Amino acid sequence: LLRSWFKMFGLDFSMFGFNCFKFGFEGTAYQGGIFFLDIIFLSDYPFNPPQVVFKTHIYHCNVGTDGHVSLEMLKDGWSPALTITKVLTAIRSLLTNPDPYNAVVPGIAHLYLENKAKHDLVAGEWTARFAK
Repeated sequence: LLRSWFKMFGLDFSMFGFNCFKFGFEGTAYQGGIFFLDIIFLSDYPFNPPQVVFKTHIYHCNVGTDGHVSLEMLKDGWSPALTITKVLTAIRSLLTNPDPYNAVVPGIAHLYLENKAKHDLVAGEWTARFAK
């Protein structure tokens, strides 16, 4: 099932990270988009989480303007027992269900809470512009 959510490939593959991309999920503002991510494993992995960075611009309250994903699992919720599959599953969940109460882009979170239809319209426009 994970393969239908994310595709991983070996460009710049090393012990310390890899690239992958995900397709926007049907029924979301990101539908039809192709989003590239870098997953970077620092030297202290698995004792500290990998860094997950969107390389494709995305309009999302939990993804900073620098592309870094804000996800509890990748901060205080990290455990060495967590796998990359669980990380990618959590990112999938975050894209289908944003967490506006822990946003790194407050303006996007505010729009999501106040006018979801307009939020989804803008997110769809960004997807068409940056992720096609």
